[in-house]
Amino acid sequence: MSAFARYDASVAFLRDLDDDWVGLVAHVGPCLHDPKAAREPYEALVRAIGNQQLTAKAGGAIIARLKALYPGTTFPTPENIMAAEFDALRACGFSAAKIATIKAIAEGALSGLIPPRNVAGIMDDDELIARVVTIKGIGRWSVEMLLMYSLERIDILPADDFGVREGIGRSSPYRNSPSRTHCARSGKPGASHRTVAAWYLWRMPRERGNVLK
Repeated sequence: MSAFARYDASVAFLRDLDDDWVGLVAHVGPCLHDPKAAREPYEALVRAIGNQQLTAKAGGAIIARLKALYPGTTFPTPENIMAAEFDALRACGFSAAKIATIKAIAEGALSGLIPPRNVAGIMDDDELIARVVTIKGIGRWSVEMLLMYSLERIDILPADDFGVREGIGRSSPYRNSPSRTHCARSGKPGASHRTVAAWYLWRMPRERGNVLK
């Protein structure tokens, strides 16, 4: 059985919602959501900040340069980040604001504010979000990426995400950047399957007009 077969029930549920979902699933194909369950929350958050507001290619290049600073490790430790020089991190491609944030993440990991995976794995979504967003520079979106990609939560809709909002906007009357509230409300019919819904919304065709009908 394919590793992606676990999403079959979610895909079937979404297709039953309406014709827009039938069209989107047909256009995109099977759900290939690929969480990285082995990553600790600390690593997931550093990666999320590296990728924030960038293309996947650009964000991946920044993370690759960060890892290259520490060739003896699979990923820099919190101690590595805390000790890293500003200029070295800047050369990786991190902005000054992102450098401050990843250092705050490293400090949070060392203090226990960011829980290890075995603890985070049994925490409620909202509990974990409320805890981690107290770190300066960390917003709800970053924690939602952690929930989706490291903790494999299946019911996360990042309503602040531009791609999600644009995808919802193209299949609703609010085609010009719907609000977060509208996106969250729109996601309610897909409850229990919203991570898969987000994966498809990120792949919504961006051409003008409703190309799914």
